Amino acid sequence: MASSGSGYDLSSSTFSPDGRIFQVEYAHKAVENAGTALGLRCSDGVVLAVEKPLITKMLVKETTGRRVHTVDEYAGVAITGFVSDGRQIVNRAREEASNYDETYGTKIPPRTLANRLSAYVHYFTLHGALRPFGCSTLIAAYDPATKHHSLHMVEPSGVTYEYYGAAAGRGRQPARTEMEKLAINPKQVAASGDGEGTLITCAEAVKQLAKIIYSLHDEAKDKPFELEMSWLCEGSGWKHVGVPKKVIKEATVWAKKEIEEAEGEESEEEDDEMEE
Repeated sequence: MASSGSGYDLSSSTFSPDGRIFQVEYAHKAVENAGTALGLRCSDGVVLAVEKPLITKMLVKETTGRRVHTVDEYAGVAITGFVSDGRQIVNRAREEASNYDETYGTKIPPRTLANRLSAYVHYFTLHGALRPFGCSTLIAAYDPATKHHSLHMVEPSGVTYEYYGAAAGRGRQPARTEMEKLAINPKQVAASGDGEGTLITCAEAVKQLAKIIYSLHDEAKDKPFELEMSWLCEGSGWKHVGVPKKVIKEATVWAKKEIEEAEGEESEEEDDEMEE
């Protein structure tokens, strides 16, 4: 069967003969063409970072097309893909958090929030009159009852998983490769014999995420962008807040310096190989 829609992409409720739902695949493609969104679960919290492309120099950066949003006191989300689709998911997340608090008198647990959002997103893949969301959502949340913080991601198909490090958007695969090098998995760190105390902290994660995003950005091909970052950690009282601009600026300077030094070392090695 040909890989094209061949008439099977007219409805999200129609399977192709080889078992594919083309509209869901198109939604994933919309996310892959959007800015990179990253999330890291650290020893003392969760950090979110998003690359927000600037479509024109006349754009007011801080107030237009935000990708990072607070949905509850202890929960926040980062979106990438179609921003308009993402806003609907953000509104739904706020409704779910508010309704849970009104019904049970406690803050919504991270896993419950992720599952309810995934059910909402999945609903739009089940009916021919609707279309899937062209947006992936990273959820950072803290549960005051269990003292547990976590990172989840909801994909356009409606599937959701809990992650130590998550990536979505254009640079998803290389970003995952870089995040796997960081000390974010307690089991792997414990197996190495270093102990859980060496897990990455939020302060270090801000630098590393900035480095990953800037290393993936090609100034010759890609549009200029604004780096949006947020965290919920011990330092913020486990509340989801934006990372201070001063911290982001310092992380950006550090990241660009590290990238330049790495490129310089690579060029020196290439020169040595040519001489040999």
